Parts: sequence; structure tokens; C-alpha cells
Amino acid sequence: MLHRKIYQLCEAKSDVWIYLRDQGRWLERARILDIEGDVVTLRYETEDEDEVCSWEEMVRLESIGAVTQKLASVPKGNVTSSEILVSEDCPESEQIHPRPESSSD
Repeated sequence: MLHRKIYQLCEAKSDVWIYLRDQGRWLERARILDIEGDVVTLRYETEDEDEVCSWEEMVRLESIGAVTQKLASVPKGNVTSSEILVSEDCPESEQIHPRPESSSD
């Protein structure tokens, strides 16, 4: 099942966050390039104080503990519901709705 889902994410060419359980670390905004047998090829970038590095890494399917994908994001602060753009194609369960204002009486 995980193999099929990873294949779908590979075809979608979207950024994902992958947890490598054998290394105990997350790869942020990785792109799944290829799946061949039980080897998954990933590309991601890291950044430190003076350089940005691009990495291509091959990991075994069994070492992947979790894969997450960002569905949506909304800037924090004073954003009104009319400023949040929602596509009609977006399923109701994935829409981000503004939090109700709580009154402090």
C-alpha cells in the first residue's frame, strides 16, 4: 500500500515531507523522482548559514516511516474570510475555514 501511495506522489511531482525511521530524521520539501523495486530516489535541499545544497538520495522503501503532504496554508494575522481564496474544486474536508471570533465578556 505504501509503495502505491509513494508512486502516486511521484507521478504528482509534488513536494512531500518524508520521515526516514532508520535515520530518525525528516526530509522537508522532498520530491520523489523515481521508484525502482524497493529503492526510492528523492531530491531535496538543505540550507545553512552560507550555502544552499541540493541533494539526491536513494533510500529503501522499508526505511520510510511516514510521508506527509501540505494541503493548504493560510497566513497568520488579521485575515478576513473574504481574503481567503478557496477553489470550488477543493473538497469541503480540505478547506481551511477561519476560526470563529471568541468574545471575552
